Amino acid sequence: MINLRNEITEAIGIAAPGTMPQIEYRLLESSKEAGYTRQLIEYDSYGDKVIAFLLLPEILDNNPAILINHQHNREHHLGKSEVCGLAGNPLQAFGPELAKRGFVVLAPDAICFEDRRKNTHGTEPLADDLDFWQHYNEMCYRIINGESLMKKVLDDAVNGITLLSGLAYVDNSRIGTLGHSMGGNTVLFLSALDERIAFSCASGSACTYENRMVNNVGIEMASIIPGFHSKYDIYDLVSCIAPRPLLIVSAEDDKYSRDASYIVEKAGPAYAELNALQNLHHKRYPGDHGLTKERYDFIIEWLDTNASC
Repeated sequence: MINLRNEITEAIGIAAPGTMPQIEYRLLESSKEAGYTRQLIEYDSYGDKVIAFLLLPEILDNNPAILINHQHNREHHLGKSEVCGLAGNPLQAFGPELAKRGFVVLAPDAICFEDRRKNTHGTEPLADDLDFWQHYNEMCYRIINGESLMKKVLDDAVNGITLLSGLAYVDNSRIGTLGHSMGGNTVLFLSALDERIAFSCASGSACTYENRMVNNVGIEMASIIPGFHSKYDIYDLVSCIAPRPLLIVSAEDDKYSRDASYIVEKAGPAYAELNALQNLHHKRYPGDHGLTKERYDFIIEWLDTNASC
């Protein structure tokens, strides 16, 4: 899988993960919450300012850490605040629960979301689809310059992992990543290419390019990578994650994780070759794309268990 990982890294055009110097951050605000401290921070990512929440448990000593990648849901005004329980859907609020369990949590805004919108900041939407058009333009401008939005998304995510790995109180052998929907897409690409990630959970996102095109299902903008599908598909990413623990969460009526079982089947041999088939987990639920309390609870428990290994 080393050659495949290197090929995909080169195809997307990101720097080899782990080669960047330590990422320093600036503290903007701090708030003491029940069981953890929430810090609003900013840091640089290739000249771009990333705004994020850093959640710190009450005890900081060799802690596991996790990068949470937020969903899309056609809500560009919601990013880090949703996964930290300050706005939006409470079933997206993984950050506080994980912080209370001892995780150091980094929850950044993806480009074009919440405080990384050019026209406004905060958790109020803009009228006239201005948020959408900014996101669309970010994709288009990169494509005509021979790059992709995925490169930017992964550059930012890799720098997030670098930031976590540089914290003195984080156990670098226990850094994971989590995401639902668009965030799950980021998890699959990021975990495939950054071997510093010890465990991963991708929810509502395991669907092949082929299945999406056959069934006329939309493709998230960052996943539009020119020429990518001529050589690779999502099961190749999952194969590159082997032998590290991966949880794929899917649902029977979710078009965005429709063929998750097929992806797991195709990636199985890569895990088996490394005697790690037990590390490839797929949890299939009834229902559609939206998270449920049952799924939320299972994801939290799975992450807590794998961070303790």
